Amino acid sequence: MGITEILLERGLITSEQLAAAMDLRKKDGIRADRALIRLGFVTEEELLKVTSETLSIPMVNLAEESIEVETLRSLPAKLVFKKHLVPVRQHDGTLTVATSDPFDLYALDELHLHTGLEIQTVLAPEEEIDKVIKAHYGVGGDTLDELIAEDDLDISASVGTEDEIEQAQEASVIKLVNEILIEAVNERASDIHIEPYENDLKVRYRIDGVLQEAGVPAAVRRFQSAIISRIKIMADLNIAEKRKPQDGRIKFRTGGKEIDVRVSIIPMLFGEGIVMRLLDKANVLFTLPELGMAADTHGVFKELIARPHGIILVTGPTGSGKTTTLYAALSAIVNGQIKVLTVEDPVEYHLDGVNQIQVYPKVGLTFAAGLRAILRHDPDVVMIGEIRDFETAEAAIQASLTGHLVLSTLHTNDACSAATRLVDMGVEPFLVTSTLNAAMAQRLVRKICTECRVLYEPDRTKLPDDFHLEPDAKLYRGEGCRRCRGTGFRGRSGLYELMVNNDEISQKIMDRAPSFEVVHAAKRHGLRLLREDGWNKVRAGITTPEEVVRSTKL
Repeated sequence: MGITEILLERGLITSEQLAAAMDLRKKDGIRADRALIRLGFVTEEELLKVTSETLSIPMVNLAEESIEVETLRSLPAKLVFKKHLVPVRQHDGTLTVATSDPFDLYALDELHLHTGLEIQTVLAPEEEIDKVIKAHYGVGGDTLDELIAEDDLDISASVGTEDEIEQAQEASVIKLVNEILIEAVNERASDIHIEPYENDLKVRYRIDGVLQEAGVPAAVRRFQSAIISRIKIMADLNIAEKRKPQDGRIKFRTGGKEIDVRVSIIPMLFGEGIVMRLLDKANVLFTLPELGMAADTHGVFKELIARPHGIILVTGPTGSGKTTTLYAALSAIVNGQIKVLTVEDPVEYHLDGVNQIQVYPKVGLTFAAGLRAILRHDPDVVMIGEIRDFETAEAAIQASLTGHLVLSTLHTNDACSAATRLVDMGVEPFLVTSTLNAAMAQRLVRKICTECRVLYEPDRTKLPDDFHLEPDAKLYRGEGCRRCRGTGFRGRSGLYELMVNNDEISQKIMDRAPSFEVVHAAKRHGLRLLREDGWNKVRAGITTPEEVVRSTKL
């Protein structure tokens, strides 16, 4: 009895699903069991369990296996990557190999011919196998092997522009850059940093706000020039210009997702450094509660963005999620009855039902100029990417006074400093008090990985003085697993500090009081500081004390 028949007999699939898989088999030429996985009728783990029982092949957890590195590295990277095989151990002339497809006898025969050893198979999911391979060979390890083998392609040499273009268009170089990009997307990276040093080329991914080394082989240094040239070609930049900074964009699709990449290239001491910001259009549109906004804060903020006019500012440093919060706010209020216009630099994501404008300072289209222009388009809600100067602040004030709801961002450390910052820019205090509805500061903290989250008893002497924990309370932390790359964290959540303007706060602004006096006034009316919101998330098991301390100040 075949594997598909056993799946049908056990009720894991229906006859209709099997028929659909057989149709896909005829159409694409893949095996029926693989077709069932592709169609989503069974998981790979379910299929492996049935295969293990049927063929008496044991399943292994590669995370718990002590893999012999020497054995792994003795095999050609191309064979390991192409056939998805992990040699686990070698003993008495037998090589134990983990595979997700024991029916690929050609791959096992090829391995036998290469090693001269008897091959014994164990089963593991393909994803786990790929993680082990990348951990030992690095991203694109097989591609680098191909490049090194191409003796006629001296990529490490200093060459002219035409040669650089030719090298950058080599199939292996294209594949290597694509693998770096795809790996970054799969690891949920927000940025890729390619950094040249005297004897090294580092590739790092920013994951959940923290830079982590990408698993690329050391040999990648030899192909620095070709990699940079390839990225320049993809971003439509001048491949010959190596003295000036350049900015560009790349668009590509992977796994059904459309990814927009902002590319920045800067000349450095040992070559050109590259930072690529990955903008995944599928992962930006969150609701406000999904961002981590507490229920009471969300209730107040929802009422604020429903007002017909006034200014709402979101403050925080670069990378704190301000733009994502503004997009979530716009998504919450966009409907067929209102017109929403934005002026952004750059337009990072496209929102349905929202008219978005990209600023171009070189032709005079600044934030202020764009805002004045769009007011003639009769908007109900206006979003300005950032208030950077008096001119933009003045235009935002005038838009609010003429009956528009204005959303924008500002670079201040806390919510209560927003009004002070506007006054420092030159805006009259009476104009700030009459237009500013609220200011909300925010930060991002990493969330504890749900796969490896465990309870623990903290050392209370090491907890911050302002963190009050009940005597019998326990905290959570992540132990580290493959899903979170051993960090104990996966994903991020927002911390929010919402200051709603009122008579007392307005009087403080009118008196040009320092921001700490505004904070005291706001706290009397229920302001919850960023750090306090963070401690609530620690008690709820969402994040750790160390994350709150890292992201906020006392």
